[in-house]
Amino acid sequence: MDELRNTIRTIPDFPQPGILFRDITTMLQDPAALGLSIDAVAAKLEGVEFDLVLGPESRGFIFGVPVAYKLKKGFVPVRKAGKLPSAVISKSYDLEYGSSVIEIHADAIKPGQKVAVIDDLLATGGTCKALAELVEDAGGEIAAMVFLIELEALGGREVLKGYDVRSILKY
Repeated sequence: MDELRNTIRTIPDFPQPGILFRDITTMLQDPAALGLSIDAVAAKLEGVEFDLVLGPESRGFIFGVPVAYKLKKGFVPVRKAGKLPSAVISKSYDLEYGSSVIEIHADAIKPGQKVAVIDDLLATGGTCKALAELVEDAGGEIAAMVFLIELEALGGREVLKGYDVRSILKY
């Protein structure tokens, strides 16, 4: 995966001093790297039984939709509060400075359906933990969570303990 890693730009001190931001926009602009990233995420789901792909806005859409298409699964978008037009179920969660709310359509996940969560980044795991609880509140089950990048020092995998967490690149 070095060829993929080499297309991701690192920006020091963004959004604040001391942070090394992993910018995937350079990878997305490279057709070969983009294809490789989609294929790598899909390959991480080999052998996993699931019914739906679920991706949080916005970068979860970038990777989730093509993987759902490739694997012939449906896609469920997870949105910030107030963005979905029909009845929703919601989950609030804490951020470093405040809280946020994520939503899915109330009819998006049927009881017993298995869901593969796809996103670009696993950092602290807080958003993905809320997302998993949202799926479970809907009666679904998390089959696996796949991330393009995992920032190991931030402990997200520990927050998601008990879930099948898979990542392509670890920093």
